[in-house]
Amino acid sequence: MQATAKAPASSTIERAGARLCRRLTLALLLVLSLSLCFGAVAMTPAQLWAGISGSDPALAAILLEIRLPRVLLGAVVGAALGLCGAALQGLLQNPLAEPGLLGVSAVASLGAVAALYFGLAAVSTLALPLSALAGALLATLLLLWLARRSGSLTLILSGVALGSLAVALTALAINLSPNPYASAELVFWLMGSLRDRGLDDLLLVLPFVATGALLLRGVGRGLDALTLGEDAGQSLGIDLARLRTRVVLAAALLAGGSVAGAGGVGFVGLVVPHLVRPFVAHRPGALLWPSALAGALLLASADLAVRLLPSGSELMLGVLTALIGAPFFLHLILQLGRQQQ
Repeated sequence: MQATAKAPASSTIERAGARLCRRLTLALLLVLSLSLCFGAVAMTPAQLWAGISGSDPALAAILLEIRLPRVLLGAVVGAALGLCGAALQGLLQNPLAEPGLLGVSAVASLGAVAALYFGLAAVSTLALPLSALAGALLATLLLLWLARRSGSLTLILSGVALGSLAVALTALAINLSPNPYASAELVFWLMGSLRDRGLDDLLLVLPFVATGALLLRGVGRGLDALTLGEDAGQSLGIDLARLRTRVVLAAALLAGGSVAGAGGVGFVGLVVPHLVRPFVAHRPGALLWPSALAGALLLASADLAVRLLPSGSELMLGVLTALIGAPFFLHLILQLGRQQQ
């Protein structure tokens, strides 16, 4: 009787998740279309079609070489951050888990800064993403080790300490930079932006993000089982070691790829899963793919906003996401505190 009662609930959640994904996809397509139309040079629908068809070479160059790669890269990075945040929260059973708050993005940024500082990025185009991936993997493995031996609060504090150390080392690299132009490049990159990103950047990031997403296929059942506890998960036939390895590698690929593509863009992985979670009945396994779509939608919308805001220079994307995410984080902390009282 219990199995019969649970089946409709599960199917209902799956249908709700599918409807949510369809709606998020439609909203994302709308935002991407608007992003192609608006920018330094606004395009009407007729001009957009002229650029797509190639009948106007100038518009085609603007559209295909500048706007389209930037728009697609923003969606890919947003999807990676949203998916990474949902996966880490499900694995660690911690609603505050997020690649930025746990120091993963900061260490990934440190790895990328090291590649820029030592000139490795100029030698090989793979040096930057590989360095960011190495930093993300190192940080994620350390956090996973801490998660096995400490409580939730200790894990968060350890992530904050790890991120602070990475930021300090990054600042040291900027201070020791050989010339002011190199320092400006490092600071510009760390603030997070999609400005001047092209097709090469998209093609560089996409394989890492796609591989991370593929690693998370099929982990939903294991993440759902973890909500019952590790012992209950093992009794249900879940290989916890294999699950942790897959999620850790996926998180490193997603966080490292996003940092390599857009620099330091924070809070997306925290905000998105919490916005989506009520629509999937708080099931970690059902949260993954809607979070990816919602992350893509959020970052694409934020990138459109920074291009449309009236300012002397384009606002950095990481600054806007921090302005959105930091108040949300404080609200979440207060909410969790009230629940524990």
